[in-house]
Amino acid sequence: MNFPAELKYTKDHEWIRVEGNEAYIGITEFAQRELGDIVYIDINTVGQEIAKDAVFGTVEAVKTVSDLFMPATATVLEINDKLDAQPELVNTDPYGDGWMVKVSLADVAEVEGLLSADDYKGVVGA
Repeated sequence: MNFPAELKYTKDHEWIRVEGNEAYIGITEFAQRELGDIVYIDINTVGQEIAKDAVFGTVEAVKTVSDLFMPATATVLEINDKLDAQPELVNTDPYGDGWMVKVSLADVAEVEGLLSADDYKGVVGA
């Protein structure tokens, strides 16, 4: 499995890539493997500030629906439009074209408290 070192991770299997005061968020390769074939992404929080650890949307797979948790307090700026027509991008490219939301971080320092790639590997037993 792939655990890009430049990302931070949550125990709930989200990743975050910080670019200045903004960040991209998605679910990890481990999470998409556990979920199976992803068929729908439901995120309707554009323009809203979402608190750290609060739900910002859901991901629906063939067998289950899982909540998506915000890794750090942030305002949702954009949803990945590609996922409307191709939700399977989360399965095929979870760290690239399968990103879910772009956000504006309330406090970039909050990201420092998240898991490193090595820490996350420990959480998932990799």
